[in-house]
Amino acid sequence: MKPSKQNKLFVLAAIVLSIMSCKNNSSQAEKIDSTSVIEEEFNEEQLLDTIQYQTFNYFWEGAEPNSGLARERLHLDGAYPTSPKNTVTTGGSGFGLMAILVGVERGFITREQALERYLKIVDFLEKADRFHGAWPHWIDGETGKVYPFSKKDNGGDLVETAFLIQGLLTVSEYFKEGNEKEKELVAKIDQLWKDVEWDWYTKNGEDVLYWHWSPEFGWEMNFPVGGYNECLIMYVLAAASPTHSIDKSVYEKGWARNGQIVSDKTFYDEELVLDYYEHDKDLIGPLFWAHYSYLGLNPNGLSDQYADYWKLTQNHAKIHYKYAVDNPKSFKCYGDSLWGFTSSYSIKGYYGHRPEKDIGVVSPTAALSSFPYTPKESMNVLANIYKNHDSLVGKYGPYDAFSFEHNWYVPRYLAIDQGPIPVMIENYRTGLFWKLFMKNKDVQAGLDKLGFKYTKVD
Repeated sequence: MKPSKQNKLFVLAAIVLSIMSCKNNSSQAEKIDSTSVIEEEFNEEQLLDTIQYQTFNYFWEGAEPNSGLARERLHLDGAYPTSPKNTVTTGGSGFGLMAILVGVERGFITREQALERYLKIVDFLEKADRFHGAWPHWIDGETGKVYPFSKKDNGGDLVETAFLIQGLLTVSEYFKEGNEKEKELVAKIDQLWKDVEWDWYTKNGEDVLYWHWSPEFGWEMNFPVGGYNECLIMYVLAAASPTHSIDKSVYEKGWARNGQIVSDKTFYDEELVLDYYEHDKDLIGPLFWAHYSYLGLNPNGLSDQYADYWKLTQNHAKIHYKYAVDNPKSFKCYGDSLWGFTSSYSIKGYYGHRPEKDIGVVSPTAALSSFPYTPKESMNVLANIYKNHDSLVGKYGPYDAFSFEHNWYVPRYLAIDQGPIPVMIENYRTGLFWKLFMKNKDVQAGLDKLGFKYTKVD
């Protein structure tokens, strides 16, 4: 018998309160309590419900109030963020759009509540600054004006826009057969989607997509996006656009680098499949590369002339896991219940953690967003954190990063790290977002255009 929404929320509240009531509420960077203070034995389903509820709530309760979009970061220790509190993040908001659907499906909020929030968000996005259809990385949530991400990054960000569109198209599929008000939302999303000038970001017709353009600085940031990294979804959407589509050659020459994207290397006895080496001379990348493009794009059954994407993403997670078990630097507590490295906060500020750039810091989102790839190994991390190290868990789920080696963590969150957790866990549990995104007819047309093979969803 399926529990009612009220009963389910009551159980979740009891679990969350049992965790929160045991916490030390110091406003400074706190020391890790390595002993368990949770008496109850929660089963795996309850743990999954709990973390999905908490991480969803970052994007629901924790949203910027005027726009409804995701705040770039939230600091529960009182520290002032590097960007103003009303700064919203485009890519993280795309993840948040999907996280809100987790809230509907899991009974945390109603479909009607979600619809009202989505309409508020879309109305804001319609009026916010765009540059040839692409939104900037950061937006002032009160005014809709661009907030510079860096000195010259004050224009369109095509990668962040791709993450946002991935979320919008997923929401559109969810509501497209709905009532009149829901169809109004779908129509608004369709127009935003059609307004993005993907082909313009080839910089005068080059066979590659560029990450940034600014009306003040033009193409000066000069970042042509070649694989492999987190940006596959951008190329798929650029090919899928019904109004501003790119040619297949842009994917083959720009993203795939004329076939040089393919790798024959292995790491921890796992095939790399594609080449991570191009970017910073490391064999393997941070784990968010296996998450951001695949919140909606289903890697299971996905392949093209360059890769089997399930092998690619699963091996990426398995390499991180095997590295932690091997623990070549002998960092404290690494092992089968503590692993996963990605870009996050750290003892050195924001840092791109990965096996070859490991400084003893674990980022929970890395393992927890890898549930579809490594369910047992990811569950080990989830259970370990919640049952044995509850000081690492706050209002919106596990904090962004921590280190047993340095006895360090800070009670802070980043939207781009919290967002993939509830979405990828839902893909593990029900495949919801993979089903929704992959049934979009424009997306299917784009995949067909680029020569992908994939499991058809009607």
